[in-house]
Amino acid sequence: MNEIKNNAMENVNKPIKNFTDIAFTESVKEIQRKQGSRNNYLRMGEIEMNQLNQGEQKFITERDMFYMSTVGENGWPYVQYRGGPKGFLKVLSPTKIAFADFRGNMQYISSGNLRTNNKVALILIDYPTRTRLKIWGETEVLPADDPFLKNILIDDIYPAKIERLIVINVKAFDWNCPQHITPRYTEEEFNKMLDVEAIDLDCETAKRQLIKYLRQAENFKD
Repeated sequence: MNEIKNNAMENVNKPIKNFTDIAFTESVKEIQRKQGSRNNYLRMGEIEMNQLNQGEQKFITERDMFYMSTVGENGWPYVQYRGGPKGFLKVLSPTKIAFADFRGNMQYISSGNLRTNNKVALILIDYPTRTRLKIWGETEVLPADDPFLKNILIDDIYPAKIERLIVINVKAFDWNCPQHITPRYTEEEFNKMLDVEAIDLDCETAKRQLIKYLRQAENFKD
């Protein structure tokens, strides 16, 4: 146990090459060794995954929601749903993303947590394709009237009260496997797969088209 603590202290200021430098603590590595998965992840530690490439950037701008975790000064984690118009989470650069923080139920748990610990973890999911992106970062909280970012982050059409702007300095990311993700569809996605605006479908035709789409999305076989 003391060895784990000592190694953890040594890694505090270690440059972050990818998510394993953050997520794979000595305790995690110990369990991986016991479960037989440690060797599979050794090479991953050599891959640079600390800047968002075109694929990550495109995926982020197509989302209308994400989950964000913070940690309070009492050590308790908190996960919050963040939603808005598609693309409200903006990519400012390969190492910076940002969003306008809308007023919610005014508990301010995430906001309060960020005052004492600016680290966050995000999970972004495309449910129809069962694709999941994880992002680790450190935040900067700015006023809603920031002269530079307000014109980039604020959508005047979206009916929400903007309380602050949150910039996330990306430290690492990781793509997750699609296991155990149940496909879900927004109204826009549902209408798109039925193509209701292009053709006049009767109920049976719509049903057959929906079943075909779902089978393709989930790799079902007859």
